[in-house]
Amino acid sequence: MNHKRSKLPRRVEYTRTFAKSWARYNKAGRRNMHAVADVMSLIFCQTTLPAEYLDHELNGAEWAGARELHIGGDFLLVYRLDDTQNLVTFIDLGTHSELFG
Repeated sequence: MNHKRSKLPRRVEYTRTFAKSWARYNKAGRRNMHAVADVMSLIFCQTTLPAEYLDHELNGAEWAGARELHIGGDFLLVYRLDDTQNLVTFIDLGTHSELFG
């Protein structure tokens, strides 16, 4: 089936924390940053995420409105969607212990 319609891609923002985490992981070379970029593209393009990412909302006042997904094992991407602004904000990257102490 040939689909000719698509949702407008979201605008993207990165927190300073996300930018630092990206740089740290990218420099270390221990994580597949291409996999991170791939899932970020899915979010940006408003594509339904495959179940393997275990995407879910976070609980707690500090994380209100935020979501997390798993990029292989214990490596997480935290982000927030604002559908009224058509915006995705990438908040942070890391393991459970790094992000949630």
